[in-house]
Amino acid sequence: MNRLLWLFSFAVGAPCTLAAAILLFFTYRTTPVPQILSYSTARLYEASTNTTPTISTQAIPADARTHIISQYLTRFKSPLAPLSQYIVAISDKYSLDFRLLTAIAQQESNLCKKIPPDSHNCWGFGIYGDKVTRFDSYEEAIETVAKTLKKKYIDQGLVSPEEIMAKYTPPSLAKGGSWAKGINQFLADMQ
Repeated sequence: MNRLLWLFSFAVGAPCTLAAAILLFFTYRTTPVPQILSYSTARLYEASTNTTPTISTQAIPADARTHIISQYLTRFKSPLAPLSQYIVAISDKYSLDFRLLTAIAQQESNLCKKIPPDSHNCWGFGIYGDKVTRFDSYEEAIETVAKTLKKKYIDQGLVSPEEIMAKYTPPSLAKGGSWAKGINQFLADMQ
């Protein structure tokens, strides 16, 4: 009985679907179809003088860098996740690779999960033995670390992770450059 019902539904439904598709094809074939550039703002409009609906599109450029940083920080449950846009803005301010601050935070503190209490210091910045540089907020730390990287590293020609490592964490050189290898891996993870 089920097979007979299925066969009857197919025998009636298939020709009806085919007829509707042909009718729509001939009805709308003379209307040019616009190319959709972005899914974000496609809207259906009906003009009062034209009864045929048209699709209007608008391409909106977007900066994916904040999204890339946010996804990365969120994936690792970092307290820096809400500051993704700020990290990109400060990176732009100091002409740094937008991923560098996040990569260093990943290498130095597992994205702020292993830092000295009340330090907001996710970058191992000014931490030597018992000496701990503390910041009042993550924003202050991000600004300070970025400014220092620009002034004392990038502007001095130290631009690659390997070159930065030699000054930022010299003991890593004796360990085969593990710091730079980590930074390079984290930079690649954020592409």
